[in-house]
Amino acid sequence: MKTVLITGTSSGYGLETARHFHDKGWNVVATMRKPDRDLFPRSDRLRVLPLDVTDPASIAAALEAAGPLDALVNNAGIGSAGAFEVTPMAHIRKVFETNTFGVMAMTQAVIPQMRERGQGVIVNVTSSATLAPMPLVAAYTASKQAIEGFSGALAHELAAVGLRVKLVEPGLGPTTRFAANSDISVMDLIPEAYAGFAQKVFEAYGRQTLTTKESDVAESVWQAVNDMTDRLRYAAGADALALAGAA
Repeated sequence: MKTVLITGTSSGYGLETARHFHDKGWNVVATMRKPDRDLFPRSDRLRVLPLDVTDPASIAAALEAAGPLDALVNNAGIGSAGAFEVTPMAHIRKVFETNTFGVMAMTQAVIPQMRERGQGVIVNVTSSATLAPMPLVAAYTASKQAIEGFSGALAHELAAVGLRVKLVEPGLGPTTRFAANSDISVMDLIPEAYAGFAQKVFEAYGRQTLTTKESDVAESVWQAVNDMTDRLRYAAGADALALAGAA
């Protein structure tokens, strides 16, 4: 029976992806900073482990507890929106620590065990913001674009040792908590000079008819993990699919 470790499973896409893989019969290691076992059904095929992807000791402990993995899904992330002009550099660095360096750290930590067995797949969850420029998410987009480039390059070198790398690009998820784990509210990053512009942007988001559901992302991750071809990108959600078609 195959085993997947998924980061950031306390809510949203990660939570639904963990449930989806469990329903499909996999062993699931669901990780989050503050473990909540009550989010999942009781099962001997599902474990909930603490993991902070910005902490090397936490990564090592989680991987040791998880044991051999067939798939790693790097889903943990911090959402961030607002005018770049007033976004503190300390906040931007925090976004990159999780969205970019956290993904890299998890990936680097899991490669040896997969390489030794000559099999495994790493799925990095980015964003449809990488498919087309979007306003008020400049720093967030940069953190995700870095992983797009990282994954494309890494896919070539890991293919040489029998491993696969995939990208899943979710669209706008109105039912997710995009910026809930940010320590700065969106409105605190909208100064008066940008208020009129920001209002139009948020109203446009509210009118958007094509969006992404948690189940869309879970299914795309499932597809990516089980696709043995060299395909790299998987847009997830109606809006992301539309952007990918236009890209």
